[in-house]
Amino acid sequence: MTALPTFLDFPTRLAGESKPRMVIFGAGHGSTYPAKDSSPYALAPNAIRAASQEDAGLVEHWDFDLGGPLFDGRPASCIDIGDIETVMRDNAGNRHRIEAKTREILAAGAVPLLLGGDDSVPIPFLAGFADHGPVWILQIDAHIDWRDELHGERQGYSSPMRRASEMAHVAGMVQVGMRGVGSARLAEIEAARTYGSHLVTAREIHAGGVEAALRHIPAGAQVVVTLDCDGLDPGVLPGVAARTPGGLSYTQVIDLIAGLGKRARIAGFDLVELYPPADESGLSALTAARLLVNVIGTIARQV
Repeated sequence: MTALPTFLDFPTRLAGESKPRMVIFGAGHGSTYPAKDSSPYALAPNAIRAASQEDAGLVEHWDFDLGGPLFDGRPASCIDIGDIETVMRDNAGNRHRIEAKTREILAAGAVPLLLGGDDSVPIPFLAGFADHGPVWILQIDAHIDWRDELHGERQGYSSPMRRASEMAHVAGMVQVGMRGVGSARLAEIEAARTYGSHLVTAREIHAGGVEAALRHIPAGAQVVVTLDCDGLDPGVLPGVAARTPGGLSYTQVIDLIAGLGKRARIAGFDLVELYPPADESGLSALTAARLLVNVIGTIARQV
């Protein structure tokens, strides 16, 4: 049986006593709603890994997004440990396994990089930072995700920022890319504003640049980035379940990541909601892979 590729052909572990600086892992399932089938999202981590193979032999080449090779001569190792076991509709079990793996990676001194999965996956991922706070959250998404519950489920993909706001180690959040008519009702908007979340619409980024979002993040803060693929414009990344025109461009997103790396510290990153059945050309998986490359390169350049 042929082994599945790792992201950029990174090793699954390092030799000897060496410790990685970053650890990629996948989690296909989080907390599913009753009568909802989230199984196609579980295909996303390996779709992203497969798309990265185009660049796997070019890691030492000049990357014009980063202004140099991926690691730029720095000892910034990254490994890909594959997907942790998750099971459709085992909501509590999935949350436990995702949080436990996140805690394990952080305890080893590495930055966790999670490939989802739907947008319920960030809830246990963010919970895993409880012993490593305070952290800020930079969310890139078309939606604010502040539903308290939906269909009786409080940990589903409509609620990650609401649940994050209840975590004592989360110091604040900046939410970027909202547009159109999403899942938010007036009650969710009021709850987010009462908490103190900074809501930065896609239109504000188009008009004022990424500084419209970055200025809300305290200098030197630890930041966990959660990136929903529908935060990007569907012309750039069409492989999502909820396409909404007017989203962020690829360049705006990598500028957010690069600007964040200069202003603060990226302590963790997740990418969710890639929907492979809607990605017939493979463009979306390729774009997602390039976004992760930019995150890795930015973390490698952090002091």
